Amino acid sequence: MSDTNHIKKQINGYIKDELWEQIPKFFEELHPADIAEIINHAPTNTYNKLFDLLADNIKPDVLAELEDQAEADILEELTDEEISDIVEEMAPDDAADVLGELEERSEEILDLMEDEESDEVRELLQYGEETAGGIMTTDVVAVRVTMTAAEAIDYIGSLDLDEPIYYIYGVDSEEHLTGSVQLWELLKKANQNLTLEELADKETISVQTDTDQEDVARIASKYDLSSLPVLDEQNRLVGRVTVDDILDVIEEEASEDIFKLAGSSDSELEDTSPLQACKARLPWLLITLGTGFISSLILKSFINHLSMAEIITLSFFVPIIMAMGGNTGIQSSTLIIRGIALGVSHSRRVTKIIIHEIIAGATMGIICGSTIGLWAHFIISQGDATAIAPSYLALTVGISLFCAMAFAAVFGALVPVLLNRVKIDPAVASGPFVSASNDIFALLIYYGITLLMLNAFHVA
Repeated sequence: MSDTNHIKKQINGYIKDELWEQIPKFFEELHPADIAEIINHAPTNTYNKLFDLLADNIKPDVLAELEDQAEADILEELTDEEISDIVEEMAPDDAADVLGELEERSEEILDLMEDEESDEVRELLQYGEETAGGIMTTDVVAVRVTMTAAEAIDYIGSLDLDEPIYYIYGVDSEEHLTGSVQLWELLKKANQNLTLEELADKETISVQTDTDQEDVARIASKYDLSSLPVLDEQNRLVGRVTVDDILDVIEEEASEDIFKLAGSSDSELEDTSPLQACKARLPWLLITLGTGFISSLILKSFINHLSMAEIITLSFFVPIIMAMGGNTGIQSSTLIIRGIALGVSHSRRVTKIIIHEIIAGATMGIICGSTIGLWAHFIISQGDATAIAPSYLALTVGISLFCAMAFAAVFGALVPVLLNRVKIDPAVASGPFVSASNDIFALLIYYGITLLMLNAFHVA
């Protein structure tokens, strides 16, 4: 790894100094993924120059590893003939990903490809981009279950596969999946004369072509699978999702949820335009701004019920109550969103998590409420006389923080569940929505409790 990092530094130095003739020999020593990383991080005006320096035999592997922006810029400069030559050498799923980005040019490129390769890619392009069909490869080893292990090994050796195989799938005369055998089982000497029907696992876990990619990744993770067979509407074996694509999905979905929680999108990593950044972030910032307008109206409405001196004294603790409520809500919503992402949204675990958050929120509210109550009593009693007695203020602030945190924990836990029930991605709205809503409710709770305490104890 240290040698690889040293080579990368050398190449980056040559890129900076525009010593292009020095780069190809160093590219030969790197893995395609490392080369793609160098291109991804290079200045945008050098993408095509660097790609042209690559040997033709590694261009397909490098192109498959590039990020969207670098890939788009490079493809824009290549002719249809050049692209067809490259994608013909790619795994079918990677080729489909590339052509899926080209849209209007894809049909012309497919026509230039060999019939066998183009047919495989056309089949994949018909499926949704974020479904099992969209991420699967048609490179799948399917054999009749009457074949022996020795015969299956000979058959596999005759195939020209683009991706490694881990499972052999048994099918009947109509291509229906009947079971699977791990490759190492075929290699055992004792199994050479046994048929695949005798060796196969009849309870093979599979997915449909329209299964969401996030569910595919979840299933693979749950059952520790390195690949998953994919079936069409007639339950015929049409492909498999391999471990590299499963890992990509896990990373992609996790990144997407993190950006959504922040009210942004992963497009900001690929587009450095300030206008694009504003476009991604501004909608949620405007929601927060709208929350500020509502909060100011709430504060204004209490002026009619409290004296200015009381308002000033109570305002000392507004930032604390709003911040604690907001943070508690975000913690709860994040936990629930993660639970939903891990597939617990349709089980009893969601109810347990919500109850857990209610108890945790109340407990933290008691602790933090008691602490801020003591602090409020201390700082007010140390100063000049105020419009509110220290003991009353301590009790008011303490109870308010307890209620705000308990409410925020419940609200933060329920919002993602409700959004998920109505088929809205909970990560889209939960972060900004929970934070903004909790600010409003925290203020209402704080000043509402203050008025109740004034009326109950007749504190002037």
